[in-house]
Amino acid sequence: MNTVIIVAIVFGSILTFAALVCGTVLAIVKMRNSGLSKGGRGSQSDEARIIQEIYQGLSHMEQRIDALETILMDSQKNKGYEK
Repeated sequence: MNTVIIVAIVFGSILTFAALVCGTVLAIVKMRNSGLSKGGRGSQSDEARIIQEIYQGLSHMEQRIDALETILMDSQKNKGYEK
């Protein structure tokens, strides 16, 4: 039983590695062949702007969550729930 599991893990690992290598090669070939046209550059800059907006929004949300955690911890401390 243990031998079957070991063989399955080995072959699964080999297949996963092969898929990863093939995917990487295909991604590289696709990047080289695509090139950036004027429209491609415009859409790429739009995508970069959207990603930056998402990042800024997430940073702001993280600050708000930190503030809420602080408020919650202070509230629990005042009620005597501190561990």
